[in-house]
Formats: sequence, C-alpha cells, structure tokens
Amino acid sequence: MAAEPGKPTAAWKQRPEGGNRAMIRLILGIARGGGRGLARLCLYPIVAYFLCMRGAERRASRSWLSRVRGRRASLWQVARHIHTFSATILDRVFLLGGRMEVFDIDVHGLEHLEALLDQGRGALLFGSHLGSFDALRVLSRRRPGLQVRIVLDRGQNPVLTEVFDSLDPALAAGVIDGALPGPAIALEIQHALQQGALVALLVDRVHGHEETVAVPFLGHPARLPLTPWRLALALHAPVLLCFGLYRGGNRYELCFEPFLDPVATPPPGREGRAEWLRQQVAAYAARLEHYARGAEYNWFNFFDFWNDDDASLPTGAAAPAAGPAAGMRDRAAGSR
Repeated sequence: MAAEPGKPTAAWKQRPEGGNRAMIRLILGIARGGGRGLARLCLYPIVAYFLCMRGAERRASRSWLSRVRGRRASLWQVARHIHTFSATILDRVFLLGGRMEVFDIDVHGLEHLEALLDQGRGALLFGSHLGSFDALRVLSRRRPGLQVRIVLDRGQNPVLTEVFDSLDPALAAGVIDGALPGPAIALEIQHALQQGALVALLVDRVHGHEETVAVPFLGHPARLPLTPWRLALALHAPVLLCFGLYRGGNRYELCFEPFLDPVATPPPGREGRAEWLRQQVAAYAARLEHYARGAEYNWFNFFDFWNDDDASLPTGAAAPAAGPAAGMRDRAAGSR
C-alpha cells in the first residue's frame, strides 16, 4: 500500500513540557536531601496542577481509563493515573542515581535476555510508554559491564533530560542521539549491536514522517510505526519486549519476552513483506494490550492514542524507497 502524505510532526510532540527548571531542581534537591518518602509529598501539588491546568492531559487520561475499564473514569481515577506517572518520574532520580536498594523489583523472563548476552550477542529492546523503562537499571547489578544504549530525542523534554543526564553521565554518554540523520542512527545502532550492547527504543508512538500500519488495539484500529520493525529486519537483530510496570509503593515488575528471532524472514515480494511487517506490529500491539489491561494506570501516552494527529501520518509498508533508516531521525526512547 503506498504511503500517504503526513503532517510534519505528531501533535503529541508539540505539547509543552510540564514544569520548569527551577521547580524540577527544587524537587530534585528535596529528593536528594530528604529521601524518597519526603519527595513523594511533592507529587500531590503536581497532580493538582495537572488536574487544574493541563486540560488536554486530563481529558486524555479519562478517555484512556474509560476505554480500558469499559466505563467512564472518575476524577479520582484520573488523579491516580497522573500520580502514578509523576511517581515514576520521581523514581528516575533514584534509579539513575544508583539507589536501587530503595526499590523492590521483581524480574520475569531475564533468562531469555541472559541467553543472548552469554553468547556475546546484542539485542534490540522494544519498550513503550507503559510504565518505567528506567527499571532496566536493575540489569547493571546483575550484569556488571553491560552496555545499554538508548535512542533518545533529547529535544522533547530538554529540562528533564538535562537533569537526568547529570544523575548518570555514563548512561547519557551512551545515548544514541535522535537528532542525527536516519542513516547515521541506524549505523550507530548496528555498531552497538556488534559490540554486544542492548539498544533500547520505545516503539509505541509515531514520530515525524514515519510510515504506520493500523492494527487492533483495545478493540479499535490504532496506528503504530513500522520503522523499528524494518530496522530489526535489516540488521538481523533479535528483538525482546520489555515492560517495567510500577506496582505502587516501591514495587516494580520488570518483564522480558523474546519476540522476534533474527532468522525470521518475510515472504518474498513487496506484498509479502508488507503483510509480514503488519503481522509483527499486530502481535506487538496484542502484547502491549495484555500488559496495559493489567496495569492501566501505567499508560503514559497522555493524548488520544487512536484519534490524535498521529493517525493522519503516512500509512502503508515496504515501499522500495523506504529503507530501514526511514523515520529513525524522529525515533526516540526514554523521553516522556
């Protein structure tokens, strides 16, 4: 199916960043000086701010919760949703700062990842804006020396990015810059995989002029990007899904699933390739739905996932001119 013209940027990327440098640094100072318990008290005025001043996010939260729960969400449930999001952002201070002892992280499926690492192979970790990707920090304790490279759009939340970079300069130095041209990003990812690194991407949002495919998600068609799957196919890289779910208090659940074997190849021909890619995205959407239904307050896409301007971005797959690097300039992970 041929690509249709798309808009220059997705509407969610044009939303202003919440908070300012002074407020964020104040909370950071409280967290460092008073600990996690005291800092969590700051979450209540933050929730109140979003409820009162950020109508788009409030409406998106209610729409999501109503859809996933099958009935209209209450304002209290919206507040809980925003509080869950704020709590995971605060916890990045401690996760990136190496304070793993304050968390209880239950890990599932790690054996699939370790099997690859024991062979010296790199892998793509496909995550989403469901829960906290930063729970991956637990791997540094279990696998000292493990390289984790993140594809990150630093310009999306510049204030938060600056603060979090200061907490973990080593991780920041390994970021694959999403501002590079698409082919350069693909080459960086390929080089990292050859060195046995894990390369993490968030693959649930559409960026820029990326091509998309419509797949079922919570009973309705949703458009998801094709770029990550083309990249995995071109690089012959194993793909694992990763979900870091916040379970309240200091508890996280980190789940790994093997998803795509590098020996998997699509049928010959343009139509066969397009259908194969659609099947991979649809299977991913099914797993995303599975985890989202079990952790509905962890959904951190605060926009209309089905009817946002993302839906009007290019549609289709596997046009000969659309190589694996197409769309990589806007592909980002780790930003909120």
